[in-house]
Amino acid sequence: MTPLEVLLGAVLLVHATVAVVLAVNLVSLARDRRRALPTDLPSVSVLVPARNEEANLRTLLPTLLAQRGVEAEVVVVDDASDDGTWAVLDEHAAPRLVAIRGSGPPEGWVGKPHALYQAAKRATGDVFVFLDADAQLRDDRALARLVGRWVANGGSGTAMTGLPRYLDRGPAALLTSLVPFAVLAALPIPLVPRVQAPSLSALNGQVWALGADDYRRLAPHEAVRNDVLEDVMIGRYLKRSGVRLYFQDLGGEVAVRMYRSFGEAWRGFQKNAALLAGGKPGRPFTVGFVGFFLLYALSWVVPSLLWLGGSPGLVALAPLVGIKLLIDRAGRFPLWVSALAPATLALGALLQLDSARAHATGRVSWKGRAVS
Repeated sequence: MTPLEVLLGAVLLVHATVAVVLAVNLVSLARDRRRALPTDLPSVSVLVPARNEEANLRTLLPTLLAQRGVEAEVVVVDDASDDGTWAVLDEHAAPRLVAIRGSGPPEGWVGKPHALYQAAKRATGDVFVFLDADAQLRDDRALARLVGRWVANGGSGTAMTGLPRYLDRGPAALLTSLVPFAVLAALPIPLVPRVQAPSLSALNGQVWALGADDYRRLAPHEAVRNDVLEDVMIGRYLKRSGVRLYFQDLGGEVAVRMYRSFGEAWRGFQKNAALLAGGKPGRPFTVGFVGFFLLYALSWVVPSLLWLGGSPGLVALAPLVGIKLLIDRAGRFPLWVSALAPATLALGALLQLDSARAHATGRVSWKGRAVS
């Protein structure tokens, strides 16, 4: 066999494995969506961190305050914003809204974990639902269904997270589409609650739920107080602590618009892409990062290069586009995003390298704060 044939065979083997994982995941998520949900629900506190989120809160708060079918309060922490975040909270003052004006994280804490830790101390519900400020609920029964899904999975002793529906449009959608791609192509979702290994977990900080008693007992945000990837670390911490973690399709309940421009999306993913790939803050070029990057490049960048070199590369490019198309359809991304799959996946590789460079030089910041 020629070197090209060996390379092509390796790429096709990876794609075949990913296709199997993807098929299992899509079937599992669809089955969970059909599950009957209970109507006798515990009270819920929705906890939201807000750092310079004036525009996003104008969208999120009305959807939260309109919820029916479950006893709910909304706790929002203004994390030392320097825009109109507090004014927006004032405008939406309501009996079920608890607004906390924070002064920023103390030494040893990252902003988001500290804001949510502060919110949890004020929350009174039986279950905590954590939402990012760029989220919104899809209808006035969405929170009841979200809590119902947590109860249906077992309630106390379990945590639930999942993928929302992504509303990013324009060039930013190219990068945002990599989020569901990373999960659905690489994580065997049915094994997450069945395997105790902490490494086989996934907690999406954009939306997740945990019983209040479990939260107070385990204090997950305090445990990961200085982690940039606080959601990933919390998922592993909860599994080590014996909590069963469920990952579901939550697109019917929650939508998220992460970024409004390509540049904003690049800066947003830059702060954590290298860390998700196995790098460390200040020391991103670890063995794990290099290995992950090489595997990613082999699987998702090389097929495009093979195609540029001649027709045999079409054999590898076709499954790449097919896999991306299926995941984009599940995430409701427009067809043009799928058509640009080779470019998007190549951007993913460049983003990992740029993120590693930024962390190595200490030049990562987000919303006016250094990320370290």
